[in-house]
Amino acid sequence: MTLPNAGPESKAAEARLGVIYGLACYLAWGLIPIYFKAVKQVAPLEILAHRIIWSVVFLAVLLQFRRGWPAIVETVRSRRTMLALFASTILIAGNWYTYIWAIGHDQVIMASLGYYINPLVSVLLGFVFLKERMRPLQWLAVAVAAIAVLYMTIMIGEPPVISLILAFTFAFYGLLRKVASVGALPGLAIETTMLLPFAVGFLIWSSQAGTMSFTNISTRIDLLLAAGGIVTAVPLLWFTNAARRLRLSTIGLMQYLAPTLQLLLGAAVYDEEMHSYRWIAFGGIWTALLIYTMDALSRQKRAKT
Repeated sequence: MTLPNAGPESKAAEARLGVIYGLACYLAWGLIPIYFKAVKQVAPLEILAHRIIWSVVFLAVLLQFRRGWPAIVETVRSRRTMLALFASTILIAGNWYTYIWAIGHDQVIMASLGYYINPLVSVLLGFVFLKERMRPLQWLAVAVAAIAVLYMTIMIGEPPVISLILAFTFAFYGLLRKVASVGALPGLAIETTMLLPFAVGFLIWSSQAGTMSFTNISTRIDLLLAAGGIVTAVPLLWFTNAARRLRLSTIGLMQYLAPTLQLLLGAAVYDEEMHSYRWIAFGGIWTALLIYTMDALSRQKRAKT
């Protein structure tokens, strides 16, 4: 973290480091479909269970290394924070499962659409729940995005459910984590620990039912499933390190890297079709994001003068 009295050279070095962390984070999130495609033969619920279990193990090691257990104890003592984390746990579990299911069922492009929509949903939730004032261009951006989603709904005959679930669950998750007084590492550790009994219980049940893939397919699959903890936690830690060093507007611009990479993977690598109506709908979402970004940059520029 940049020191308050740090000189220009030190601040520039911190900013460069922040950019490296940010790029690493969003590149990892953008390329994560490759990981889930590699374990596609495993049931989504089992992948989720392993992601939870190995995240708990990995995060416990990190907490020990960083001496973060006092933060866990302090958080657990706060009833209000724990209630917020309980709700955020349900949301992130739903988000993770939906994403895993989507990648396994060749819906990478629709998953990427969800994370393009997400920033605009977050703006709307801030207006509704936090009484944050929405500027005219923000209203326009949300309206354009809504029209794009409505157009896709009409063209395919049903709402883009996967995209909307991913966008809204992650936006509500972000809202709850914003109001909960807990850091990224202890918060994620508590959330995954809350899910741990269900994950372990599911694996025990699937083992007894003879449907568990772990130890029954190949060593490669076993190692990939065990790597789920690193895949989950490391990008988040990179993100927190970037957020401490960069302006919010910079982070906001960088976040579009992940869904863009996912879109490219879906279309160019996994041969998912980009029908004309999808291009039109995506064009609407990109237009909305451009309006939103221009408004944010303009506001930041005015704040400096």
